[in-house]
Amino acid sequence: MELAPHPVIPRKKPVLVCILDGWGENPVKDGFNACHVAKTPTMDSLAAKGSAYYRSVLAHGPAVGLPTDQDMGNSEVGHNALGAGKIIAQGASLVDIALEKKSIFQDAGWQYVKPAFEANTLHIITLLSSGGVHSRYNQLKGLMQGAVADGCKKLRLHVLTDGRDVPDGTSREYMSTLVNDLAALEGCDAKVASGGGRMKVTMDRYEADWAMVERGWKAHVLGEAPNKFTDPIEGLKKLKEGGDSDQYLEPFVIVDDDGKAVGTVEDDDAVVIANFRADRVVEISKAFEYPDFKGFDRVRFPKVKFAGLMQYDGDLKLPANYLVPPPLIERTSGEVLAANGLKTFACSETQKFGHVTFFWNGNRSGYFNENLETYVEIPSDNVPFNQAPLMKAREITAAGKEALRSGKYDVVRVNYANPDMVGHTGDLQATIVSCEECDACVKELLDLVDELGGMYLVTADHGNADDMVQRNKKNEPLMSEEGKPLALTSHTLAPVPVAIGGPALPATVKFRDDLPKAGLANVTATYINLMGYEAPAEMEPSLIAAN
Repeated sequence: MELAPHPVIPRKKPVLVCILDGWGENPVKDGFNACHVAKTPTMDSLAAKGSAYYRSVLAHGPAVGLPTDQDMGNSEVGHNALGAGKIIAQGASLVDIALEKKSIFQDAGWQYVKPAFEANTLHIITLLSSGGVHSRYNQLKGLMQGAVADGCKKLRLHVLTDGRDVPDGTSREYMSTLVNDLAALEGCDAKVASGGGRMKVTMDRYEADWAMVERGWKAHVLGEAPNKFTDPIEGLKKLKEGGDSDQYLEPFVIVDDDGKAVGTVEDDDAVVIANFRADRVVEISKAFEYPDFKGFDRVRFPKVKFAGLMQYDGDLKLPANYLVPPPLIERTSGEVLAANGLKTFACSETQKFGHVTFFWNGNRSGYFNENLETYVEIPSDNVPFNQAPLMKAREITAAGKEALRSGKYDVVRVNYANPDMVGHTGDLQATIVSCEECDACVKELLDLVDELGGMYLVTADHGNADDMVQRNKKNEPLMSEEGKPLALTSHTLAPVPVAIGGPALPATVKFRDDLPKAGLANVTATYINLMGYEAPAEMEPSLIAAN
C-alpha cells in the first residue's frame, strides 16, 4: 500500500477536503433551486475560476454503483465512492441481482428465517417507497412472493411512510398498492400491521433520538400506538388530515374488530428488515438482536429469528443473519493513508458523522489507526431542521479551523449536513438560508487554507437543495389545487461540483478535459494527488493533470 510521491505536486500541509452534503449543480436554475437563489459568493467565486479549477461530476446511478441512471445518489453511496475511489455495486444492485437469480431464497439468511413460515408469523419492517435510497418496492414485493412460495402462512407488514425520497403525499398510493398485492398472495394471511412516518418512527440514525426507535418498537412489536385503525388506507387518510407530511406521520397500529392488534411480534416469529441501506436501521436491529440492549425499555424481548436484508455493520456483525451480503470495499483511502503514516482529521455533526467516517471508510466502524486519525462528532440538535437551518455549521467550521491551524494533519475533511437535511423538509426559504450559511463557513475554511499556504478540494455527495419543487416532463413546477408549489423533498439526479485551489497548488495543475463522465469515485485520487502522492492504481483516475 505504499504511496509513491507525486512527480509535480509537493507534499504540503494542510489539505482540506470539504463536502457540502446535498449541494447539486443543477442545470435548471430558477427560483426553486436553493443553491442558485441563495447568496453564495464563495461558491460563485470558485465557479468563476473556470473549468481548469471547477467542474462537476456524476453522483447518481451507475457512477456510484446504483442500477440505473434513474437511481438518485445518496449520502451513503456518495461517501462510499468518495472514500474508496472505486465504483462498487451497492445494496440496491446487489439485492436486485439476488432476487433476479433467486439466489436470495437459497442463501443462509433466508434459510435461517424460513422455519418460522409454516407455524408462525413472518414480519417485514420496511420503508414503503421506491425511492431507491433505503428501499425499493419491487424488492419488497419479491420478498413477499418468495415467502409465500416457500410456505409462509402468516405475513405482517410494518411500514414506514416516506415523503422524503419520493414526493410527499404518495404514501396512500404506496399503501394501496401494498394492500392489493397482499390480497393477491394466495394461501397466506397477509396484512399491514403497523407503521408511521420515517422521521417519527423507527428510522433514527447515529443514536440521535432513541425515542423514535422506541415508538417503532411499541408499534411493531407490542402493538401499541396512539392511533389505531382497522383499515390502513383509511388510517393514512385520517393521519394526513392532521397536516403532517408523510415522513412525520404519527405511529399507528392496525387492529381487528375487537380492537386487538393484528400483528404483534411473538416468540418463534421471524422478523426481516427490507431496507438495504444501513444507517437508519442499525438501532432497530440492535433492539431485536442484543439481549443486553440499553437504548430503551423494550418491555418484552421476543425470541425471534431476526435478519436484515443486508448486514448493516460489518464490524459489529449486525445483524448476525442477513439475506444479501453487503458490498466488500477494501483498500479505501482512509486505510491507505493510515498505512502510509498520514494523519487524518474528520468532522461533521451527528446527522452526517457516520457518512464522513463509517461510509467513507467502506462501511467500517472505528479507526484504521487511532494514533493517526481524529474523528470529531458535533451533536446535532433534535429539532425539525427547517426550524434551525443553520444546524451545526459554525461548530463544524470552528473544529475544522482548529484542526487546520494545529498543523498536525495531512488532510482535514469536514462535512456540512445543512443543504441535504434542510432540503429534505421541502422548506425552500429555510434551505436557502442553509446554503448561505454553508457558503459563509466554507469561505472561512478557504481563507485559512490560503493563510496557511495549503490546498483545498470542495465537493458534494449528491444533489438535493438544487431543486425544491416537483416538476412535469417539461421541468415546469407543479402546483397544488390551491396554486402552491408542490415541494420536492427527495434527492436529485444533478451532478455535484468539484473545486480545487490554494496557494500550494502548482500553476501547472488543472482539471483534465478527457473525463466528461467522471463521478465521485474520481475525486479520491484527486485529493490523494493534492496531498503530494500518486493514487493507487486500482482507484478511478484523478480529475487533475499536472505537467
